[in-house]
Amino acid sequence: MRPPSELPPAVAPADAEQAEAALVEHYPRLVRIGYLLLPPSPSRARRVFAAHALAQRSLQAARRAGAAAVPRPRRADDADPGYAHVRRQVLRRALAAGRPRFRPRRTPLPPALPWAWGLRLLPHPGGAGELALERELAALTAPARAAFVLRGLEGLPDGEVRRELAASGVADPHAALTEADGVRAGYALLGSPEFDPCSLQARPPDLPARRRRARTALAAGAALLVCGALFALPGDGWGHAARSAPLYARNPAAEAALDPGALRRVPAGYWLRSARTDFTVWPTRGDRTQDTRLLRRALEVWARPGAGVRTSATPGTPTGPPMGAPQLLYAGEVGDSAVVLFHDGLRVVRYAEPRNADPALGAALDFARVDGADEASSGALVVARTGDGVRYLTAPWVRGVRVRDLRAPDRAPRPLDRSPDGVTGPLADPAAGSGCRSWAAVELTGDSSVRLVTDLGELAPARLTSGAPGSPHDVTGRAERESWARTACLLREVRSHGVRSVNSWTYARQALPEDGGTARWLCTRAETWRGSGSRVVAQFQAPAAGPAAPGAVAARAEDAPECGARAPRVLAGVLWQSPGGRWYVLAAGSAQFASLSTSGGVTGAARGRLLAVPAAEGIRPRLHGRLKDGSRVDALH
Repeated sequence: MRPPSELPPAVAPADAEQAEAALVEHYPRLVRIGYLLLPPSPSRARRVFAAHALAQRSLQAARRAGAAAVPRPRRADDADPGYAHVRRQVLRRALAAGRPRFRPRRTPLPPALPWAWGLRLLPHPGGAGELALERELAALTAPARAAFVLRGLEGLPDGEVRRELAASGVADPHAALTEADGVRAGYALLGSPEFDPCSLQARPPDLPARRRRARTALAAGAALLVCGALFALPGDGWGHAARSAPLYARNPAAEAALDPGALRRVPAGYWLRSARTDFTVWPTRGDRTQDTRLLRRALEVWARPGAGVRTSATPGTPTGPPMGAPQLLYAGEVGDSAVVLFHDGLRVVRYAEPRNADPALGAALDFARVDGADEASSGALVVARTGDGVRYLTAPWVRGVRVRDLRAPDRAPRPLDRSPDGVTGPLADPAAGSGCRSWAAVELTGDSSVRLVTDLGELAPARLTSGAPGSPHDVTGRAERESWARTACLLREVRSHGVRSVNSWTYARQALPEDGGTARWLCTRAETWRGSGSRVVAQFQAPAAGPAAPGAVAARAEDAPECGARAPRVLAGVLWQSPGGRWYVLAAGSAQFASLSTSGGVTGAARGRLLAVPAAEGIRPRLHGRLKDGSRVDALH
């Protein structure tokens, strides 16, 4: 059982006018909070402006929402919901500024306001105590700084501090409070003029450095004007309406890859006599396969996408230009767009532009890795994703397409229309909406198989299978459909993750204590196209009133070998309450386990791969297992 989560405070209605009034009334206090929470910066002057920007922008969320709900304060002396709202906004933005960035990003332009030109505005200097506190705060993490300031400056109790931190996106508020306990300086120093960004003194900037920067800016501006004039020249220059960026090199092989006449086109019946059955034998289809200008634009944007192109790629997929003349899978009109699909052996690339080729409306370029695809994983591709749903381009060996609701295992699938080119009608995005009442999957019927795939937000749909690791098979039969009905909602966790297939394996069945029926233990593993990043979820499915009631997640892991071909085993447990109100530790392992044991709040052991031990509510036991070869294995967690 999970420990109680730190829930944000209840909400009470408060409109933008209330929040604006609170900002005006408490502006100095909010700016001081932002100044204290911001990480150390190269200069105190920049930190002063950043603190003012945090306070002034805290009102934008309420204005955008239009009478949005803001948190109701928990303390009697903090009865203004508008102030609680803007304080939380300042807290969120300050914490976001202190988080490390794992990907290189362009440095954003400084905010337009507040700003000062030719002056350095600094708080009044403090004494030795303020200097010591400043050093201690700089050594803390951003959540710990926030905890110390909310405690000392706002006077919030620890419970309210944890709620505010959790509502602002802090993963572990308890750790932040523990770290804040190590600050030796007193809370009274937080009210010092040293930390007041509203009481400032003016100083001149570094005048020699400013002159050097001005000269550098003038030289860079002159060079930019010259380069811009050269690129704007007609012929090989960069035209105004072009979607692709300018050529950066003259390379014969690269230019040959941009020639529509060099595209590899596969005849319609080639797949029938080919030794392979994958994307390389898909025929070229669509009503615009001879549109040279469309194909040239698609190839040029692929090689050099400009600023107006929306680009996306699955994790681990390179987005560089084609390595040679690619294969043309499809070129045609789908809805209001003209779509081109390419395959270069490693990736599937989708280019889409408005049907009228208006460059002002931009274009889209999507990449998905599909290397090592076989017949089972190359049955369909997403050709369009619009407001009315998702459309697929199916493989030439697909004889029929039907839609099955995974959450309704007893409901018969319905047919899905297809054009002569193999493009299906629109199908609703299975992850649309906030609930999980249904999950649409597509059945692809071939000569000797019926395969189940589903859209996970990428070009290549993921194949759904059942069975033990190393020998998964297509989902067939009522029992397997029922297990997927209770597992389907977990697919949200692997959307846009580059998933190739998802296998659900029922590895154990357990008779529950007190005649509670029979539960199923499942291990669901999502494999990716890139190999790394696989995700494993162990699931406990107790008897339920309905066949689609979601199961309970017992454990999660990423990049773990469990439930895969390398380690076809798993051990997991849950804390379960019987219908009679008593609590038990339940655990189950796969067939490789000879015995199980538990410790940490409850002690028990059992021969075999099933365990049920009476326990108390709220304990967090540790599970261990011993394999038949004598080796010891811990539970998945």
